[in-house]
Amino acid sequence: MIEVQRLAKSFAASGRWWQPAARPVRAVADIGFTAHAGQITGLLGANGAGKTTTVRILAGLVTPDSGRLLVDGIDVVADPRAVLARVGVLSDSRGLYPRLTARENIVYHAHLHGMRRDAANARAELLADRFELTRVLDRATAGFSQGERMKTALARALVHDPPNLVLDEPTNGLDVLATRSLRETLRWLRSPDGGAKCIVVSTHIMQEVERLCDQVVVVAAGCTVASGSVDELLRRAGQTDFEEAFVKLAFPHARR
Repeated sequence: MIEVQRLAKSFAASGRWWQPAARPVRAVADIGFTAHAGQITGLLGANGAGKTTTVRILAGLVTPDSGRLLVDGIDVVADPRAVLARVGVLSDSRGLYPRLTARENIVYHAHLHGMRRDAANARAELLADRFELTRVLDRATAGFSQGERMKTALARALVHDPPNLVLDEPTNGLDVLATRSLRETLRWLRSPDGGAKCIVVSTHIMQEVERLCDQVVVVAAGCTVASGSVDELLRRAGQTDFEEAFVKLAFPHARR
């Protein structure tokens, strides 16, 4: 389970050395939600809404100014190593080493989590079989398609079998077939057969949220403005179209 409580984070504004210091940029102002095991929670917002900063805080890459973020009851700030042992993170950039093979990328990440070489190799082969990567497992990732890169990065995030999984804009750059494959994989990981994992997906794509998520957290201007199932959000907004519901909830004063 992932619990985010009144999270806030600002960054110093960049500027020229001769200019007066600019006011800090508030990336996250007040984000809060709870994501449960066996569910897919969508963090839905426009670009700049604070989604990626929230994911980076969860990954231990950024320290929040205030608020708390708990993973299975463990505070991210107080014990980041214990949290990372229980979370798999798939970043938007994928972060693969292009000169390494898919296997080497996965096994290297396993070593960072303290796994022995034989266990890491066995896990890499199991995940490659599950994600249909076996034929490219020992190829350098430099020539991979976007779908192959995504699957390799997802296998790397899952190599230590964490109970929680966080994905930042996972369908960016994917074609229709790769997107469908990812969707099916996440549904399996949510199921008891896949470990009933707690999955958080950061995205701005309405269709992905509608088709995939059990719970949706709508984020705007660094704040949580609504949460619930797709049907609950449609009823709350008084809409039948989810895109219209999102706009009404996230931008209540926008002209439509």
